[in-house]
Amino acid sequence: MAETDLDGSGHDTHQHAGTAPMVEEVTDFEVLEIALRELAIEKGLFTAEDHRRYTEHVEQLEPAAGSRFVAKAWVDPDFRRLALDDAIAASQEMGIDWLHPTGFGTPSDFTAFELLEDTPTLHHVIVCTLCSCYPRPMLGMSPEWYRTPNYRRRIVRWPRQVLAEFGLYLSEDVEVRVEDSNSKHRFMVLPVRPDGTEGWSEEQLAEIVTRDCLIGVALPKPGVTSNATRPLHPAIRPVTSD
Repeated sequence: MAETDLDGSGHDTHQHAGTAPMVEEVTDFEVLEIALRELAIEKGLFTAEDHRRYTEHVEQLEPAAGSRFVAKAWVDPDFRRLALDDAIAASQEMGIDWLHPTGFGTPSDFTAFELLEDTPTLHHVIVCTLCSCYPRPMLGMSPEWYRTPNYRRRIVRWPRQVLAEFGLYLSEDVEVRVEDSNSKHRFMVLPVRPDGTEGWSEEQLAEIVTRDCLIGVALPKPGVTSNATRPLHPAIRPVTSD
């Protein structure tokens, strides 16, 4: 048995050879979140149980809803018209409620949702230049790169170069339009249905509509059913601290 050293207070001060004490660090943002959450619970805005259920709900969200949404719009002209005219109503038709996305608690703040229709000469890409606003009921949690300053600041200034860093090269005759999300208004891209998918079922089509396609940094392709793995590399015109 290892020896135990005691200080004057009687606490165990022995450290085993080759080990170091582990300290779980809490960031400033986590401290702020805890303080706001506890204050909101204290004021009766929601309960601790509401917060637990909402957290569990958000953690299980994934882009499958958005993929099914786009696939249905590709094969159903009536649904496509509804989706472009009133994307929230179209979502509700599919069982996705933007006003009460969890099925409990208070309505969501972001009650404006718009589908951005790509064409052979127009390509959309979404961003939140302020923070990380994102259509979570459709796409789940946002990817880490979506929240980085390098993406948020650069995509609005040099969209073609940033898209090229994702491996998406668009010809000069294709206009690139960047849409900026905010706390009240969210967007999702309706990409052009790719050639070679004639006769496919909605389920087959949904498989090639990846999260990146719905953000606008990739195009759907037959045989591609997951987001590309991108090694980190130097950005063109990177954001600096100056």
